[in-house]
Amino acid sequence: MQLSGVNGQFDPRGCTVALSQHDLLRLLESLRSADGLELVREVAERLLQELIEAEATTKIGAEWGEHTDTRTTWRNGHREKTMTTQAGDLELAIPKLRAGSFFPSLLERRRRIDQALYAVIMEAYVHGVSTRSVDDLVKALGSDTGISKSEVSRICADLDGQLDAFRTRPLDHIRFPYLFLDATYVKARVDHRIVSQAIVIATGVTQDGGREVVGVMVGDSETEAFWAQFLRHLRERGLSGVRLVISDSHSGLVKAIRKVMLSAAWQRCRVHFVRNVFAVIPKGSAEMVAATIRTIFAQPTVDAVRTQLDTVADMLGRQFPKVREMLLDAKEDLTAFADFPHQHWKKIQSTNPLERLNREIKRRTDVVQVFPNPSAVLRLATAVLAELHDEWIAFPRRYLSNESMDALYPDDTIVLPATSDG
Repeated sequence: MQLSGVNGQFDPRGCTVALSQHDLLRLLESLRSADGLELVREVAERLLQELIEAEATTKIGAEWGEHTDTRTTWRNGHREKTMTTQAGDLELAIPKLRAGSFFPSLLERRRRIDQALYAVIMEAYVHGVSTRSVDDLVKALGSDTGISKSEVSRICADLDGQLDAFRTRPLDHIRFPYLFLDATYVKARVDHRIVSQAIVIATGVTQDGGREVVGVMVGDSETEAFWAQFLRHLRERGLSGVRLVISDSHSGLVKAIRKVMLSAAWQRCRVHFVRNVFAVIPKGSAEMVAATIRTIFAQPTVDAVRTQLDTVADMLGRQFPKVREMLLDAKEDLTAFADFPHQHWKKIQSTNPLERLNREIKRRTDVVQVFPNPSAVLRLATAVLAELHDEWIAFPRRYLSNESMDALYPDDTIVLPATSDG
């Protein structure tokens, strides 16, 4: 099937949303003779192109060459756009405008994460803080003909409603015995200065062994006050049943956990601990020391775990007294996992479950490099986490078996939520 026009070439002036009787007869003939998949591709290409032209006409306020009082701008040619589908690549033509920009809504990125990235890049571009790589990406997105502040505001407003709902949704539908906390950093402009902003993230393992992203917040630093505000926000939304919090040993975070999550134990991330040990030993000894420390977490029983920590501390202490001191000081917090079901040990000894989330956030934020403001940081980070959360919900894979989770609540009639000092 050919697009309407002279010599089979696409002519926007000939486009209408409705197919003519002639077109329908040609379609019927194609149904009889053409390859099925190729036919689907051609029909989809034709239909999408006509919808694109119709939407452009609505935005411009006039048909091709038409003079009306409602016209806002003029067409200025087309740019090519390839859309990949299961039926094959569709070769489309996106109208360009002399003033402003146009991208058809039916081709807009459906995933919130891509919408958020687009919005952040546009916002940075409008505020004049974009880098060369962002400039290139803006042009690749087809927005080099002009970006209006009102359009950026509209995109951001549409997104923020969805993302705010995700960040503030109730958490009282189930208990979360395990809570993982971590932070990553990006650069943003605040009061005309480029500063570091902390993105703090919380994920939880549910009572039935599933996982959810339960919270995200952006702030100037990881202070005790900031972390306490974040944890209280989780509790206000209904977070309950927390038995163990897993995180690194950042002093502000630990103080906030002990202050707000009174009924929960704290597990110091073993991976972060080993990194801290590396800072006080020669680089050439790192592999041996790490392997020795790992034996603590490979023991079969609670008593064996804690006995092995003492043994390792004495063993390494002969050569590295500082390491011995670090191990003994951290004994209670490094081995908190051992008081929980053995089937869970490997999954609750570190913040590794958050690594994929942090990598995905970094992959997206690295594109922007410097955010125009903290709200743009929060927008993109929330979009990333919302997409990953939806994957966990839509394609559930038990992080921990449902049967093993039963041991955490032997009396299921009693709910023990994390409490705070108010």
